[in-house]
Amino acid sequence: MSAAPVGIDELLERVRATYERIGAAEAHAASLDGALLVDIRYQALRERDGLIPGALVIERNELEWRLDPLGSHRAPEATSHDLRIVVICNEGYASSLAVASLRALGLRRATDLIGGFQAWKSAALPVTAPSV
Repeated sequence: MSAAPVGIDELLERVRATYERIGAAEAHAASLDGALLVDIRYQALRERDGLIPGALVIERNELEWRLDPLGSHRAPEATSHDLRIVVICNEGYASSLAVASLRALGLRRATDLIGGFQAWKSAALPVTAPSV
């Protein structure tokens, strides 16, 4: 017997119940303390809104391959399963699903930014000027 379908809102609720999400000020403080900020927004949004200085840009479809410390295509920053990672999407939805995937790979300290890049920008934290 197959399980009943789950809508995206319920899926997000279930995923988010498995870890602690953080706000913009806490994400900024974590980055100053060595956490890796990972921007998974697509290029058009980065060009429109700018970038967070120092954040590693990884397209969502490459995220697991680039952050898996055991992977052959890992980014140089992907040094350990103990690495503190803060995933940032545009508004804080896609990042939650990305964190679930990273945690399944053993990246137990992965979290995401509540409200995403828009919350970071609204908190007047550092952002480079858009390229358009």
